[in-house]
Amino acid sequence: MANSKQLAADLGAILLGRGESVATAESCTGGLIAAALTDIPGSSAWFSHGIVSYGNQAKQQLLGVQASSLIDHGAVSEMVVREMAAGVQALADADWAVAVSGIAGPDGGSPEKPVGLVWLAIAHPGGQVEAWHCHFSGDREAVRLKTVQEALTQLMQRIHGHVQAV
Repeated sequence: MANSKQLAADLGAILLGRGESVATAESCTGGLIAAALTDIPGSSAWFSHGIVSYGNQAKQQLLGVQASSLIDHGAVSEMVVREMAAGVQALADADWAVAVSGIAGPDGGSPEKPVGLVWLAIAHPGGQVEAWHCHFSGDREAVRLKTVQEALTQLMQRIHGHVQAV
């Protein structure tokens, strides 16, 4: 498995070569995915927006997450992370977007949503949004770093496998 720096560099090279862009919407990672991407020299050619929407108000105001989604499903949910990805994709006018929301710990978990639960979503060109969840073990830092790794790995797989329209 490639490290985050190598994944970010590879992502950037593919996006640059295709003339595509990516944006991020992050909650539990607090901007770590955007930081990994912007650590790559020249990333401004393919990355323009990274939104840290840690609180529910930010998710609503900045990303267009519906209050009903937050009330009915909670911030750490498939519905909310899908809306986050679609929201930042539209805001940035990006080809791709990745969003994450989770419970990094050490507190905040419940039997239904334990510490280490993270929901991720990727918005594809054309508006398709896919979401999945992971359960990461370890302390707060480990959960956050594993989330960054998962987000970049899955984004790379989707972008690499996506055939551009001619």
